[in-house]
Amino acid sequence: MNRRHFTLFTALGAGLGFSARAGSQNAPVVLVVGDSLSAEYGLRRGSGWVTLLEQRLSQDGRGLRVVNASVSGDTTSGGRSRLPALLQTHRPAVVVIELGGNDALRGLPLDMTRDNLRAMARASREAGARVLLVGMEMPPNYGARYAEEFRQIYRQVAQQESAALVPFLLRGVADGPDPVAYFQPDRIHPNESAQPRMLDNVWPELRRLLPKG
Repeated sequence: MNRRHFTLFTALGAGLGFSARAGSQNAPVVLVVGDSLSAEYGLRRGSGWVTLLEQRLSQDGRGLRVVNASVSGDTTSGGRSRLPALLQTHRPAVVVIELGGNDALRGLPLDMTRDNLRAMARASREAGARVLLVGMEMPPNYGARYAEEFRQIYRQVAQQESAALVPFLLRGVADGPDPVAYFQPDRIHPNESAQPRMLDNVWPELRRLLPKG
């Protein structure tokens, strides 16, 4: 990723986004806990990758319900504090954790980000859910060493907590030949055309975790 793409990470939104998608209330739940990249920030409602996931699962005939508990601007600390209530309320079969980018943008200690992600993954497993960790990357102007250390957080947590891993949610979006084409006018948030690519990045690992319908 080059310098002009730095703006992608300068903010991840300021609104709130929580939605429980329609489906049988007794169906196994896929719980998504993320930031604006999963909360449809700036998008037409129903066009984000999480909604596209719901549609794919419906077509797949698995009878699963998707709960999107993503909050724009959230950090791993925010996600960690919200997770216990979400686990108790929804009793998910799978938890997708898409957090961490805002931690880096705010200069929060990497050890804290790692500890929060580990705690979320562990709490999800202890609640009986399988865990998918969805990673983010920082641009090179953060420094090559920092960018690599941040990238490794997700690999370390996935290994330590027996979680599945998507290394980079925005692969093929932020690092493509013409990434500006996949972003909203603010050049920060992915646009509607980027959402299927984001889902395709998540799907192979997520599919392995889903209960058989």
